[in-house]
Amino acid sequence: MLDLPTHPRLVIFDLDGVVYRGADPVPGVADAITRIAGAGVLTRFATNNSTADRDAYVTRLGEMGIATTRDAITTSTSATIAYLQRHEPTVRRILGVGENGLFAELRAAGFDAIDGDAAAARGYDGGPLTERFDAVVVGLDRDLRYHDVAAASQAVRDGARFIATNADERYPTAAGFLPGAGSGVAAIAVAAGVEPAIIGKPSAAMFTAILEAAGVAPDAAIVVGDNPAADIVAANRAGIASLLVLSGIADAASAAQLDGERAPSAVMASAADLPALLAGG
Repeated sequence: MLDLPTHPRLVIFDLDGVVYRGADPVPGVADAITRIAGAGVLTRFATNNSTADRDAYVTRLGEMGIATTRDAITTSTSATIAYLQRHEPTVRRILGVGENGLFAELRAAGFDAIDGDAAAARGYDGGPLTERFDAVVVGLDRDLRYHDVAAASQAVRDGARFIATNADERYPTAAGFLPGAGSGVAAIAVAAGVEPAIIGKPSAAMFTAILEAAGVAPDAAIVVGDNPAADIVAANRAGIASLLVLSGIADAASAAQLDGERAPSAVMASAADLPALLAGG
């Protein structure tokens, strides 16, 4: 377990379950983030959710009273793009499984990305694909259909690299928990007989990239997250102290049982409590 820095220079916030649940802001969090930023602490956002692009998150956070910029937000899609550019430079043609945000980011980065509908329009009928893909990239898809899984798994069997933006089992909404991207990833993995490379949290890559861009050392940063298996594990792997909030996936009973990589530096009811905690430090 890592000690919280007394005077952090950077706080990285997860979004789903920390800043909001579904369409509903977590009470007091927008004001807390504004106060922290006003005190000169850098604020950044890192989400495994791939359904929206970064511009959409800027707008959404702005509507909640949180002023930020595209460069201050890292999504699992933007992290996947960075991974492809660095480690898979020959990938150009992508069969994607996901929502508009995934495709907007991939296409803006110069990839030729199509979905299962487009594959069907080009002749895919559940048999052999009529074209080859360099990679299959999978994010959360709340309209996932059988032919999407069939086309993606066939492309992987044909040799496409299999990449998951994240493998979250579930995510919190105002109405309760819903299946995360991991459900679709698992279906494709079973059908293809291949396990994917997983880019988002709990990999440390997203947090490490944020630290490097901000010029902040790990021991001068804090991660605020609600998912012990994703946010807290990633923070520990990146060498960053972490705060687990109980406004999302975790509750007090489960938080008390956490150990190893899932153990946070501290637990709070909500990120709204962070300014008081920092002031007390």
